[in-house]
Amino acid sequence: MEVILLEKVPGKGNLGDIVRVRDGYARNWLIPQKKAQRATAAAKEAFEARRAELEKVQAERLAAAQALGERLSGQQIKISQKAGVDGRLFGSVTSADIVEAMRKAGFDNVEKSQVRLPAGPLKAVGEYPVQVALHADVVTDVTVVVEGEMA
Repeated sequence: MEVILLEKVPGKGNLGDIVRVRDGYARNWLIPQKKAQRATAAAKEAFEARRAELEKVQAERLAAAQALGERLSGQQIKISQKAGVDGRLFGSVTSADIVEAMRKAGFDNVEKSQVRLPAGPLKAVGEYPVQVALHADVVTDVTVVVEGEMA
């Protein structure tokens, strides 16, 4: 299926690009998330009429993400969890826990889907580098410090 991208999609293209993607990806992800629309003749004309407006909105989103990224870069987020004497947690620290701790620290604009845990949930006490993807072009590093509470 051919779609017109309404914002930058990593690995696919930039705003305004007409790309060919699999039908399910377009129907189930791109179109419902308002990241793309079907590339019909009428849609192409409508997109060209709205292009300047969409580019302005994308530039504002990028500027906001860069500002938040600068504030967030290098921050240490502390999370306390119950742990055993060997340092293993009873449970784990997930991206939802990290976002909740960030909100308590004053970073309200971070979503759970933006936190990247490449090795999965954190299961032991220690310091972990975590990436936060605020925008397709803005990825910042944060240190998550998991502290153990004695059960």
